[in-house]
Order: sequence, then structure tokens, then C-alpha cells
Amino acid sequence: MTVLVFSFAASVTPRTASAQSGERGGKEVVEAVCAACHRTGVNGAPKIGDKKAWGKLASQGLASLTEVALKGIRKMPAHGGNPDVTDTEIERAITFMVNQSGGRWIESISRVTPAVQRSGGQVVQEHCAKCHQTGVGGAPKIGDRAAWIPRLKQGFEVAVRSAIKGHGPMPARGGVADLTDSEIRAAIAYMINQGVAATTRPSAALTAGPDPNHKVIEGTEIYLGIVSAESIRAQHPKADAESLMHGGIPSRKDYYHVNISLFDSKTKAVITDAQVEARVADPVVGGETKKLELMAMNNTISYGNYFRMSGKAPHTIIVQIRRPDMSRTIEAKFDFKYR
Repeated sequence: MTVLVFSFAASVTPRTASAQSGERGGKEVVEAVCAACHRTGVNGAPKIGDKKAWGKLASQGLASLTEVALKGIRKMPAHGGNPDVTDTEIERAITFMVNQSGGRWIESISRVTPAVQRSGGQVVQEHCAKCHQTGVGGAPKIGDRAAWIPRLKQGFEVAVRSAIKGHGPMPARGGVADLTDSEIRAAIAYMINQGVAATTRPSAALTAGPDPNHKVIEGTEIYLGIVSAESIRAQHPKADAESLMHGGIPSRKDYYHVNISLFDSKTKAVITDAQVEARVADPVVGGETKKLELMAMNNTISYGNYFRMSGKAPHTIIVQIRRPDMSRTIEAKFDFKYR
């Protein structure tokens, strides 16, 4: 396995008063600190200008690369051995080296790692719409069913990985270094939802009559779905986008896929920008809490993950939902029984 190592020179030259009053730009930091290793590739450091090496690194995103540089790795000490380099300066230095190696990132004004995840709609409006609104460079237009449905059929994870790594004229992470994987998922789900909204509303079968797996809480319709990992494995005998979701299908027979679909109770629009967690109380193995990941299957955007549910006893499933437009967390409780 090839390991690409960041390496900041272990220079501790005191900074001037002017430098201390304001953080340096990426080029200045690279020339003063990073170039000693990254100019020549000493100690395995990716060389400035090596498009292949930096392209692979760029797909990990600025937040991930910054954490590596802050903590250190292999022969590169924390902060590159220079504690005087700020987090923001490290981000700027990484951005400069990425751009010198074929990237098109924008240098950060201040520490860019977001404290709160941005919604899919917010990310699209701020970054994605400039291409996806009009279809610049072949980008699938927001709301263009003919363009989005084929991409959805290829698997949601395929679309996400393509956006993270870059594809055609689209650079890694859309050229926005600080977008997290979760924000990219939410943005893609938002654009897909605009394109296939007519196919993502609850079916008549779900809305007819009382349903123990359907709750309406604070303007949010919540649908629970549970499928055994064994049956999913039978449907996907070969590796594909769906079989690789959530780290792959568990091999044990007592694992189940817990799925939550969310809709606005007034507009019936699919909710794709929530943060969802589920806790499954198992009488044998105890309780387990996991984040439900944004996903797309059968032209429907929802949230899911695998949980172990042993035996035939009833299981209590508590779902917590945080919507960006609500201050309180929504909690829904379901009792699941094997049939």
C-alpha cells in the first residue's frame, strides 16, 4: 500500500511582528516552511507540481488533509515541526500546493472547517448552482429529470464518489476544498430530489390507513423500513454501489438495514438535509446507536444503516432527527416485531 506523506520542514524561525499580527498566505507559508520537503519530495512528501499525487490527496478534502498536517504522520511531525504555523496557514499552504499541482481551490480567509454541517440546499445555492443551474460543461441541470435519473440508477454512492474525486471538467469536491463528504451527499440528494420529486413521495400504500411504521411529528412525516441484510445480499450477489453502502453488507444473518424516509407533512417534499441517528435496543446484544447515512435506492432518497437485531423479541427503535430549520430535535419511537 502506497502512503503519501505530508512533510513540513521543521523550521522554527521566529516570525516578525507584522507576521504575528496577521496570518500568512499559502505561498508565503510554503516557501518558508513546506518547500524544504515538498519541493523535492524528500521523506516521501508529495512533490509540488505532481498532479497525480496531489489529485489523489485533493479528493480527500481540505478538512481531512489539514487534520493530517496538524497531527503529523510518519516522518512529518505535528504542524510540520513548526508550532508557529496556525491552522489557517496550514490550510492555505495545502491549498497553494494543490493549486500548483493542477487544483483550483480557493484560499481560505479563516479556518474553514465548518462547525455545523451546511444543508444540501445551502451548498447548492452557494457553490453548485453556478454550473448545475444552466448545465455549464455538461453538468446535469437542477430539475432536469432526463439528466439526473440515469445518474441515480447508477447508484447514489457512485455519484457521491464522482463528486468527491472530480469528473471531467468538474474538479475534486467541485473546487470547494472545505466541503465535507456529508455536505456533498446532501447537495447531490438535493439536486436529485429536485429532478425526481414526483417519484419520491410516499406511495398510496403507505398513506392509506394507520401504519405503525409511520409517524407525523412537528411537521415531519417519518417512515420506518427494515430489510434483512441476508435479503439485500441475495439481491446484490456482486459488488455494486448499493452493496457497498454503509461499509458493505454484514455477513451475519442477524443484521438488518434500518431505513428512515422523511417528508415535509405540508408540501410532501422529500427532506434531504436532516441529520438522523437511530438507537436500536436489542434484548441480547444491548443498545446500539448509529448515524443514518443519506442514500438513494429505487429512485427514493432516504437515510439508512445496518443494525444487529437478535432473536425474535420486539425491538425498540428510537430515531432522532435534526432539521436545519428547526431548533429542537425530533424524536420518534417505533416498536419493531418480526413477522
